[in-house]
Amino acid sequence: MAGQARRQWRAGAVGIAVLGLTLTACGGAKVGEDTSGSGASGGAGTCDTFNLAVNPWVGYEANAAVLAYVAEKDLGCKVVKKDLKEEIAWQGFGTGEVDAVVENWGHDDLKKKYITDQKTAVEAGPTGNEGLIGWYVPPWLAKAHPDILDWNNLNKYADKFKTSESGGKGQLLDGDPSFVTNDEALVKNLKLDFKVVYAGSETALIQAFRKAEKDKEWMIGYFYEPQWFMSEVPLEKVKLPEYKQGCDADAAKVACDYPVYKLDKIVSTKFAESDSPAYDLVKNFTWTNDDQNTVAKYIAVDKMTPEAAAEKWVEANRDKVDAWIK
Repeated sequence: MAGQARRQWRAGAVGIAVLGLTLTACGGAKVGEDTSGSGASGGAGTCDTFNLAVNPWVGYEANAAVLAYVAEKDLGCKVVKKDLKEEIAWQGFGTGEVDAVVENWGHDDLKKKYITDQKTAVEAGPTGNEGLIGWYVPPWLAKAHPDILDWNNLNKYADKFKTSESGGKGQLLDGDPSFVTNDEALVKNLKLDFKVVYAGSETALIQAFRKAEKDKEWMIGYFYEPQWFMSEVPLEKVKLPEYKQGCDADAAKVACDYPVYKLDKIVSTKFAESDSPAYDLVKNFTWTNDDQNTVAKYIAVDKMTPEAAAEKWVEANRDKVDAWIK
């Protein structure tokens, strides 16, 4: 979860995929199939098909679950969820295969490409969530060695973080290998005796932190907020050099912390210009980090289906929902 954000993706990983590939999506839809999106085919003011991208982290899934539930139950939409990584989802704006991305972490590069240059997408306002990315350690480690929360002291402890995968250096554990982060550049530019190793997924990263806290293991890794896991294991953030505007402009030279991200929503231009009430729902949708964490915990910890999790939250927060569809 970061070059622009935790949720940007590696250009190399994105480059091997195109939107027309047959990727299975939620609800049986496949990318490349015509799902008659953009809500415009049902007539003025009616909601037809609403194509909703679902990026692969549970916080986003929480946003999508609640929006899909309200769109179906309150607005009568046919919601088609599509499991897509970020830039792949943005490619769908121009083809009509994707109507909305509902948790965007920065992505100035994608905004330039798809909003400014191609004009296939537009911004649809903030989600209300603030995103924070950084390096974290388990609570036991911060308590036992409080100076480890200053990056200047990391090399002193590098040997403690060695693993079979870190090549004789300390291991800095990242999540999904397709996420773009600044971590490899940070390790190099801050002259740290560490190697970035990828856990493979958000779930694997969480499991590693959980085990490190339980078994008092040395671990440092990339993590982010909002994230329900923080209520289970309150990870401690390592202080990196202070972020200043423009310090991350050159990805190869980054030597500063991540900024605070005001998360927002992006929709296709066609969807924004339609009369679909689903667009108004997406535009009006806003909630807090606590709201998202609650629904995410229902899904990730309580093992509720996204639909059941959304229903439970909506029933308890009807006033907020009514404000979105007024």
